[in-house]
Amino acid sequence: MLKKLCCPIDKSDLHIDIYNEDETGEVLEGLMVCPTCKRYYPIIYSIPIMTPDEYRQKALEAPMMERWGIDVGKEENGTFLLENHRPLLK
Repeated sequence: MLKKLCCPIDKSDLHIDIYNEDETGEVLEGLMVCPTCKRYYPIIYSIPIMTPDEYRQKALEAPMMERWGIDVGKEENGTFLLENHRPLLK
């Protein structure tokens, strides 16, 4: 299903990093990043968080992001951007 998702802002394909999955291959934690607009969308408890920026709360996403060593920087103008994200190599 993750391969069918696109960025809700500009409809670009998302790059997906998987940080934790179960024995069946279901993604438990991960990160989807739009290479065009640089927005990030975490996957937390197998749920892709893809709500509009104005409805997201960085404090709810921060524990997972920090656990995986992802620096999200400061929120600018209510957007959730990752300027220097490098996808995992698998």
